Amino acid sequence: MLDVVPSTAMLTIIQFDSPSMSLVERMLQEGRLPTLAQLRERGQMFTLDAGTRLFEAALFPTLYSGVEVGDHGLYSAFPWSPSEQRVRFMQDFPQPTAAWERLARAGRRSLVIDPYQVWPPREMAGIFLSGWQLENRMVIPRASNPRDGLRNLTRRFGTPPPGELVFGRPGVSDLIRQRNALMEAPRRLADAAVHLLSREKFDLVWLAFSCIHLAGHGLWDISSVEDDTTDATTRGSLERALSDVYAASDAALNRILDALEPTSDIIVCSPDGMGTDTSCSDLLPEMLEAVLRSPRSESKSAPGSDLWRLRATVPPWCRRAIARALGDTRARDAAAQLHFQRVDWTRTRAIAVPGDFFGFVRLNLRGRERNGIVEPGVQAEELLAEISNGLTTFRHADGRPCVADVERVPESIRRGRYGDRLPDLVVRWSESSHTLLQEVQSPRFGRVARQGAGTGLAGNHADGAWSLVLPGSSRLRTPMRPPRIVDIAATICSLFNADTTGLAGEPLLEN
Repeated sequence: MLDVVPSTAMLTIIQFDSPSMSLVERMLQEGRLPTLAQLRERGQMFTLDAGTRLFEAALFPTLYSGVEVGDHGLYSAFPWSPSEQRVRFMQDFPQPTAAWERLARAGRRSLVIDPYQVWPPREMAGIFLSGWQLENRMVIPRASNPRDGLRNLTRRFGTPPPGELVFGRPGVSDLIRQRNALMEAPRRLADAAVHLLSREKFDLVWLAFSCIHLAGHGLWDISSVEDDTTDATTRGSLERALSDVYAASDAALNRILDALEPTSDIIVCSPDGMGTDTSCSDLLPEMLEAVLRSPRSESKSAPGSDLWRLRATVPPWCRRAIARALGDTRARDAAAQLHFQRVDWTRTRAIAVPGDFFGFVRLNLRGRERNGIVEPGVQAEELLAEISNGLTTFRHADGRPCVADVERVPESIRRGRYGDRLPDLVVRWSESSHTLLQEVQSPRFGRVARQGAGTGLAGNHADGAWSLVLPGSSRLRTPMRPPRIVDIAATICSLFNADTTGLAGEPLLEN
């Protein structure tokens, strides 16, 4: 007779997404995160190995799918397509299989709400909702399975508030709008989760406080605000906004925990952290062109800089209105098209491809790119060295380095199924705030001025992946190595006897 291993009653994943852990620790000490404090007392805290820190945006599809960046290729919101010689929005590429899709194939039901930078499932048993807490076409795009899921919740709890983060220096009214939407988001997540858990039974519950991530980007501080004449009350409200969103999320988490089955296993996790924005990626196209002394096209802009120039010219409120009029799909397509316009590929040896935090450089390599001109081998190696050495000469006006390091993407990552999409070089920026940066200078290549305000984000990605594991009907598994981000999906599939083919992780829990 075959031994049948019983599966866990319920597994709940709480994505407490991309907080500043230094702020979390301070608020825990002050007693402002009582729910998280109680969970920490009961559970086991782990630092998660990210596998690689070169691709911040890749951590999210890695978390959901359990496969590494080389095997899913989604390193940016707009990855490069070599065969088309252009970038596309990440959802236009083949998507890895998410853990809840694997569970659907195993006959298991999931409730998934608002994972950051997610894609609609191809297979789903249960309920999948994206764009419920707030409207943001880039990172929590509107999607629902079943199709009427969002509509039914909207009738009961109201319409999601607008939550777009538009690149450019924000005004006070922009930050107030962001704060109000992000303060409302945790309640909306708890409303939906408690309501749906009272009506249906699920094996996996995955709930993401994506508002924490967005608050880190937009409300880290008010150093980038256009108008510094705000009254003391408004300024104080904005300066407390980030910690207020954390506290509101903690209160919503308490409501969610009360609605779970008593035997539910719980994993609270984040694949990333948050810190001061140090990115100069908007300057990279012009810096790269200066290093290579590439002849300009008729547009008189470096390849990859057109979209940044547009952002510097058109005010954020106007771009927001245009994107709303175009609709989500057309707005994303337009952004992808604008990244590389009127580029003379017969003379362009390398480009700065879009990234979320680090800078990315890719060679126009013959045999890999559709219109490649750089020969693999010695010519490519010499060009990579030339670019790396040149970029590290750029400095701030006070003499501080702009670039901390330029790294090659390891061959171990590039050998993955979609490794050909990845950049060749990753530019790490120096650890200082670049929010009000005006220009950078190189003694060899001259001055590169910033167009506009760059992203306008005060906060950006930082190291800090972690998980807090609280066994319910399962038990902690003795790890054979330090825990990794890919272990979350492996844990889900292992507990529910779903297919684990191709997963890179090991379970954190066992029946």
